[in-house]
Amino acid sequence: MATQLIAIANQKGGVGKTTTAVTLAHGLARAGKDTLLIDFDPQGQCATSLGMRQERGVFNWLINGEPLKEILRPTGRAGLWLLSGNKDTAAAQILLSAQNKPVNFIQRQLQPILRTGLSYVIFDTAPSVGGLQERALWASDFVLIPSATDFLSLEGVGMIMDTLRTLHQDHAWRGKLLGILPTFYDTVTRESQATFDEMQKMFPKRVLVPVYRATILRECAAEGKTILEFAPGHRATEQYQQVVKRLLEVT
Repeated sequence: MATQLIAIANQKGGVGKTTTAVTLAHGLARAGKDTLLIDFDPQGQCATSLGMRQERGVFNWLINGEPLKEILRPTGRAGLWLLSGNKDTAAAQILLSAQNKPVNFIQRQLQPILRTGLSYVIFDTAPSVGGLQERALWASDFVLIPSATDFLSLEGVGMIMDTLRTLHQDHAWRGKLLGILPTFYDTVTRESQATFDEMQKMFPKRVLVPVYRATILRECAAEGKTILEFAPGHRATEQYQQVVKRLLEVT
């Protein structure tokens, strides 16, 4: 099977992108699929969420030309590696645009590592679209859009969908939308329920089973662990496992 490239994207922050990226990457690794997680967000929270330090990362790879296989790091979890983001990632964003790198630049830079037998590469993207994020999206075979169940986050879904349409129309992007993942779902609040209902109306058959609001998701990140290892029996773990199952079915 060819390596599958999956971007976790939304142009609004605070919707659970990093939690989703880290959890899915770990879930795929636990399913026996060698997986590389690449953090394109300057905040570099993938490393923190995995209990790791931010070290050489995206800037060193894309701008300094260091071979990816020499700077990715094992996470201490079988089958899972990380290329971290850090404050220099923002500079990579600016430089890629200034240097007018082609839209397939990241895909080309990935080719050596794709020949090593990886099953999946997961991209955690920043809440913006520019030189770096646009090229990461174009490289993706699939895009998963997490969205908090509030109306402002739903606007972010529309924005990223517009971006994907532009990439398809102007740059012949051949990827597919994997789905929209509702996050921070809360059956108590009217806004959360109304937003979830509106998502289903706006994007029929695209909306996945929601991940409910859970304090434990913040707690496990603070401990440097994924929810899969921090609370194996928790409802949030089961919900993310369903997304992993979906990934394995369609890729």
